[in-house]
Amino acid sequence: MVSLLFPIGFLCVVLFIIFVIFAGKHGESDQERVNELIKNLYVYLVCFATLMMSIGGGVGLFMAASDIIVPNDYYMSYEEYKMNQNYKFTPDHERVVEEYSEEEMRAMYNNYREAEIERSKNRAKNSLIKSFGWIIIPLPIFILFSRRLRKQQA
Repeated sequence: MVSLLFPIGFLCVVLFIIFVIFAGKHGESDQERVNELIKNLYVYLVCFATLMMSIGGGVGLFMAASDIIVPNDYYMSYEEYKMNQNYKFTPDHERVVEEYSEEEMRAMYNNYREAEIERSKNRAKNSLIKSFGWIIIPLPIFILFSRRLRKQQA
């Protein structure tokens, strides 16, 4: 979303410069017309920005929902987990080898994997709520300004 801010800001600055030049050429007699053009530009820019925010929120919403339905499947393999669990460190930072039975190790690995799946789903739920914010907050502003445009055009 941040990567879109620079081109949008650049476009706004260019359009503002064009309107300032346009306003200077027409002089004071057309000042009301220039003010109306600047107001219209502002309304269109607000509509564009809020629409882009809502679209971005919709994409984020879809991605978060897909992460809830099908969480990320990158987990430590059983062999990696087994190697990492065999070593513990004492308070003196000495490495101690602990032996677990195969059943204990498999149960620990399954618990680890379940916890990772649950963490992934919780992160996706958090992202889902944030994406709703990207839709719910700008959408009323977009509707308000688009109604203003319709009233001006009528």
